[in-house]
Amino acid sequence: MPYDESPPPPPESTSSVDPDRPWFARRSTLTVAVAALAPTALAGWVLVQVLSGTGSAGASAPQVPPLPASAQSPQQPSGPAPSSHGDAKASGEPTPGTTGAGAPVTPTAPAAPAPATPAAPVAKGPLSGKVVVVDPGHNVGNFQHAREINQQVDIGTNRKECDTTGTTTNSGYKEADFTLDVSRRLRTALEAQGVKVVFTHEADRPWGPCITERARIGNEAKADAVVSVHADGSSAGNRGFHVILPARVKGGAADTAKIVGPSKELGERIAGNFTRSTATGPSNYVGGGTGLVVRDDLGGLNLSTQPKVFIECGNMRDANDAALLMDPQWRQKAAQGIANGIIGFLGG
Repeated sequence: MPYDESPPPPPESTSSVDPDRPWFARRSTLTVAVAALAPTALAGWVLVQVLSGTGSAGASAPQVPPLPASAQSPQQPSGPAPSSHGDAKASGEPTPGTTGAGAPVTPTAPAAPAPATPAAPVAKGPLSGKVVVVDPGHNVGNFQHAREINQQVDIGTNRKECDTTGTTTNSGYKEADFTLDVSRRLRTALEAQGVKVVFTHEADRPWGPCITERARIGNEAKADAVVSVHADGSSAGNRGFHVILPARVKGGAADTAKIVGPSKELGERIAGNFTRSTATGPSNYVGGGTGLVVRDDLGGLNLSTQPKVFIECGNMRDANDAALLMDPQWRQKAAQGIANGIIGFLGG
């Protein structure tokens, strides 16, 4: 296509020219005709140079204006590529299809939507796939919600209060603070083995949960084991830990027949490992020195359908036990002893 950016003015009309004008007048008409053909020839030469890869790339190439977009070759090596999105914004914001500096970029197919960021995977370990529910006994907020925690709930064999405040040491260290701290340490130890750990609460609610809800959380999680962490509030001089096992009960929503056996095994393993880890002995006031006690009055055990035990880690009302319970290093040993018992029960 001829390049015609600035065409020469059209030749004068010959309608008023006398055909009998002298030869030099006729020569001027010839000159105009030749001048009209010159741009066509020049444009053809430029197009040949462009198609052959020369032109402005050569040192001796004549400097000519660029071809209009409609006449450029797709392989034109110089000059910015025309954008199909219009002009760049006056503010300097890049036009789509260019970099921030306005330099052209090679168009690409639209990128596929980025996949959603996956949740952090559970740590791999010998017990991957196992689920343990940890139940930190009581809740510090229970002290301010006496009406709520005193409401009666059905535990199958009878009715009793939703929850209690728990006990404290003589210096005011609350059982609920102790149980949450040990439970968190226990979770860390279990997760290191690949266990999925579910808490019944983390003091992230004003009070509770009720004992019925605590049992339901373990049941719905299909837990391989459930452990409720506590500390006792007996008389001074009564020392040591004990593990509470479910009795065989049946009534209402309570039926422990299937969990009595595995719960006993879980409790025995925890008791043995707790002694080794903490260097403390079993209770001297219940359990006959075995560290094991069977009860039928705890809703958290009666309503459980999964192997479950309670552990009373010591007596908060005894000064010697209280000193241990308030020691972070001892609480770490307590958590590890419970974890070792659970790990053994799960086959780890």
